[in-house]
Amino acid sequence: MTDPETERTLIRAGRDFEQEYRLDAAEAGEFLIALGEQLRDGDELTIVDDEWELPFPFGEPVMMEIDFEGLGEPELEIEIEIPGRTDQTAPRVE
Repeated sequence: MTDPETERTLIRAGRDFEQEYRLDAAEAGEFLIALGEQLRDGDELTIVDDEWELPFPFGEPVMMEIDFEGLGEPELEIEIEIPGRTDQTAPRVE
C-alpha cells in the first residue's frame, strides 16, 4: 500500500521486511539518537526511508544484547529487540 501524499510504501503488520544499510559512524549515531528519543518519549516508533515508512507501536520490555568478539578482527554487536504492542484485552470473568 502506498501513501499518496508521500508516495512511500507503508509497512504494516502481517508482512516481513528487512533492509540493510552500510553507514559511517556519524550517520549511524544520528539514527540511534533519534531512535532512542522515540523509545524514551513515546510508545510508537516511526522509521522512514525515501521509499517506505514503518510505524511500529511497541511494548515492554525492550531486550538488549551486547556481543563483543575480541579475537582476530574485533567486532562489537549491539542488538535491540523491541516487542510490538497488542491492542487485545483480557477476557471477562462472569
